[in-house]
Amino acid sequence: MPGRQSSIDTIQRELTAFARRARHKASQLHPDLSLVTYSILDLITERGGCRAADVAAHFMLDKSTVSRQVTALERLGLLRREADPDDQRGQILRATEAGLSLLRDANEQRRTAFTTRFTDWSDEDVARFAAYLARYGEEG
Repeated sequence: MPGRQSSIDTIQRELTAFARRARHKASQLHPDLSLVTYSILDLITERGGCRAADVAAHFMLDKSTVSRQVTALERLGLLRREADPDDQRGQILRATEAGLSLLRDANEQRRTAFTTRFTDWSDEDVARFAAYLARYGEEG
């Protein structure tokens, strides 16, 4: 099926380009913020706080990688650790007010960029694209 393979090649190329743009955008939010650290902060905030092991499992990262990224976020003043009320040996990671502010600004910038990008798309096309992305994400 040459048509299908061509489509898969296009998907791969476009998703790679998307990831590169996302990395670039993350560095624009904060000069010391990578896409990985931004994504970790976003996940922690989305969940209302979580353990580093949960972050590692979610992103399929090594715990040492998460530890380095969490330390970087702490140094930037974007993340803090709290004692886990259910396990005093454990820690819950939470965004600081500076981290929450950065994420709010980033979300507004992304929303504006996506709104602009989809200006010429019909509501049906946007809904279909959203459904395809969600479906793709579920199958990972």
